[in-house]
Amino acid sequence: MLNENGSWNDATDARKVIVKQLALCVTGRPDMVLDLTGDISKLKKKTFTIKEGVHYRIRIDFIVQREIVHGLKYVQKTLRMGVPVDKMAHMVGSYPPKVDLQSYTTPPEEAPSGMMARGTYSVTSLFTDDDKNEHLKWDWSFEIKKDWN
Repeated sequence: MLNENGSWNDATDARKVIVKQLALCVTGRPDMVLDLTGDISKLKKKTFTIKEGVHYRIRIDFIVQREIVHGLKYVQKTLRMGVPVDKMAHMVGSYPPKVDLQSYTTPPEEAPSGMMARGTYSVTSLFTDDDKNEHLKWDWSFEIKKDWN
């Protein structure tokens, strides 16, 4: 709800940034969504399937409440069989409090392809800011396959 200053404020939630969901967006397919509002420890067990070589984007939906958040950043570390294979960091930007859901979508990325790239990858995602506040950190996984099935 809006407070007297016109800022979004949920009195039951002390967080400044509430991360709602992460979506894997591939043109021509429905978005694959991770709900980040519940028990995020269960997300490790849910695996996205990604067709090798496709171009995809990651969209993060969030709410900022109470005060401006400076330098939001999305960091993703990807491992395969416990070995780091990729790390990406995206500057999301600074956001004022707002009643509406706000979103950030990464630039297009290409999924690895070829027999050696196929398999399961584990990911640790972090939504943080310039003040080193950790708004949300969660683990999830995806599997690269030859086809969507």
